[in-house]
Amino acid sequence: MKYNRVHLEAIGYELPPVVVSTAELEARLAPVYKSLNMSPGQLELLTGISERRWWEPGYPLSKGAAAAARKALAAADMSASEIDVLIYAGVCRENFEPATACAVAHELNINPNAAIFDLSNACLGVLNGIVEVANKIELGQAQAGLVVSAETAREINENVIDRMVRTKSVELFRESIATLTGGSGAVAVLVVSAELSREKRRKLLGGATQNAPQYHNLCRWGLQSLLPSAVGTVERVLGANAAGLMQKGVDNATGLMQKGVDLGMRHVMIPFMETHAGEVLKYGVELGHRTWQKFLTKLSWRPDFLDKVICHQVGAGHRDAVLRAIGVSPEKDFSTFEYLGNIGTVSLPITAAIAEEREFLRPGDRVGFLGIGSGLNCLMLGLEW
Repeated sequence: MKYNRVHLEAIGYELPPVVVSTAELEARLAPVYKSLNMSPGQLELLTGISERRWWEPGYPLSKGAAAAARKALAAADMSASEIDVLIYAGVCRENFEPATACAVAHELNINPNAAIFDLSNACLGVLNGIVEVANKIELGQAQAGLVVSAETAREINENVIDRMVRTKSVELFRESIATLTGGSGAVAVLVVSAELSREKRRKLLGGATQNAPQYHNLCRWGLQSLLPSAVGTVERVLGANAAGLMQKGVDNATGLMQKGVDLGMRHVMIPFMETHAGEVLKYGVELGHRTWQKFLTKLSWRPDFLDKVICHQVGAGHRDAVLRAIGVSPEKDFSTFEYLGNIGTVSLPITAAIAEEREFLRPGDRVGFLGIGSGLNCLMLGLEW
């Protein structure tokens, strides 16, 4: 993919008010550490993350996304009436339907002629949204678009901590390390045509994408029935026979039991997240290296042409492995995972915004956005800042 007339005019973001330290999370996991004979400090040691942000309980995602969008519009001195397309690209949504983008559009009083929809692709959502708007601009279908996202880690973290304290399972601890890196936040990227851009900066030059869908089960986040965990609890307390009775029913009780299950726990859904971190890292780095080669070829760049890179923010180990694999010096990278954690789709664009605020990204820099998401999918974009 290549572009000639697309600019990232502004990036706005909203940080949640609740700061949660890794030490606080570990304090809640003290019974687990004691049971597994583990010393405190494991999470920060393994991830390099000292704190992250959470929204207040019940805070609507659309509010956070709209707040970030208002900041992006204000920075560009534009109004919502000038927006031709609004894409909500977060992993977290307020409903299965309607699109969370509709709630954001209502908050902003968006142009009634604008296209409004959600887009989902794990942690790549915002980068994919940028590409969608860029394509519309190049085709003459739009002059300006907003790509917004808001992610929340509070609920999934609360759930997994409860499970870990209840089970004290070393396997669950290993599977949940990635979950406990999660942070919350909101971002909005304003993408405009060259004709509409005032600054003529952050020009999108092009990019490349690659996939490895054979690894789609390595990292999953979704909803699951409460029934399997409930059956497991009954089995531990009353024995396998009682658990079997509860799950399947026996003899004349089968019909009645099944109705109770169908009306009750089978339809009680709880959030879950599981990550095979070692395999995600291994195959993710392989995919990243492959995408990097394609990216350089597409833009006719050499590795030394890049002045700066902004990567998806997972943690210290992931960042070091990716940079080493593609041969980029750590001095060219800017990170925020240490104090924001992994905010999914929000991580890369919010890091770019903060990097610009701190004058790490400067006008004229050749910048690479290096994104990766569960699935596995990888997308890299090149910009002239």
